[in-house]
Amino acid sequence: MSVQVDTRRLQGRRRSRLPDRLFSGGTAFVAVVVVALLVAIFVMLATNSALTWQTFGLSFITGTVWDPVTAVYGALPYIAGTIFSSAIALVLAAPVGLLTAIFLAEYAPRAISVPLTFVIELLAAIPSVVIGLWGVFVLGPFLKVTVESFMVDHFGWIPIFKGPAFGIGLFAAGVILAIMILPTIVTISREVLVAVPGSQREAMYGLGATRWEVISRVVVPLARSGIVGAVILGLGRALGETLAVTMVIGNGQNIPTSLFDQGQTLASKIATSFNEAQVGLQTSSLIALGLILLVITIAINIVARVFVGRASSRVGGL
Repeated sequence: MSVQVDTRRLQGRRRSRLPDRLFSGGTAFVAVVVVALLVAIFVMLATNSALTWQTFGLSFITGTVWDPVTAVYGALPYIAGTIFSSAIALVLAAPVGLLTAIFLAEYAPRAISVPLTFVIELLAAIPSVVIGLWGVFVLGPFLKVTVESFMVDHFGWIPIFKGPAFGIGLFAAGVILAIMILPTIVTISREVLVAVPGSQREAMYGLGATRWEVISRVVVPLARSGIVGAVILGLGRALGETLAVTMVIGNGQNIPTSLFDQGQTLASKIATSFNEAQVGLQTSSLIALGLILLVITIAINIVARVFVGRASSRVGGL
C-alpha cells in the first residue's frame, strides 16, 4: 500500500512539472524573439544602407560633407552632434540625479519623498514636443541672456566657450536632454538606494559612523551597479531623442567646435531629411545614419555592462 502511495506521489510530481516546462519554454521563446527582433532591425538597416557603404565605405563615417546635389554624404558632423549633446546632458543630469536620489532615499521624510518622487516620475510623461516648445520659447531665451552670455563674456577666450550666444544650439540641446533623462536617473537610483539592506546601515552606525559616512562608504558603493545602470538608461534615451533636440539644436551642418554652435544629431538629421530624401543614395545614407546610431547605442550598453560587472565584483570583494 505504501508503494502505491509513493508511486502516485511521484506521478503527481511529474504532472506538476508540466507547467514549469511550459513556463520555462515560453520565457525562452520570448527571449529568443527579442534577440531576433534586434538582429532583424540590424539586418534591415545594413541591407537598406548597403548602397552607401559600397559607394563611400568607411569614409562615410569620417566624411564631413552632406550635399545631395553632388551626391556626397558624410556622417561625422551628426555623430559628433549626437555624442556632444548626450555628453552635455550626462554631465548635467548624472550628478543632479544622484544627489536627488540620495536625498529622497536617505534624508527626506516619507511624507515628502513619496509625493516628490511621483512628481519627478510625471516629468518623464511630458511629450517631447511639449518640452521642445518650452525649450524654444522659454529655456533658449533664458540661457541666452544668463548662462551662455556669462560663459561667453568670462570664458570666451577658451575655444569650447567661444560665442556668440544664440540660446539655440548644442548647449541648449544638452540642457533639454538633461531634463528629459533626469526622471530616469532619479527614479531608478532611488529604488536601488532604498533596496540596500538596513543591516548595512545599522552596522556602520554601530561603529560610530556619521550619516554621510554611511551613505558614501556603504550605501552608494553597494548600489553602484544600479546607479550606473540608471545613468546608462538615461544616456540611451539621450542618444535617440529626436523631436525636442531638433527644435533647439539649430540644425547646423558642421562639426560643433563650441558649446554654443548649432548642429544636428543622427536622430534629428534622419527626422528632418527622410521625408524629402530621394530614393537611392540619399535614402540609403539616412538609413546608414540609423545603423550608426544603433551600433553606438549597443556599444555603449556593452561597455556599461562590463563596467557594472567589474564594479559589482569589487563591491562584493569588500
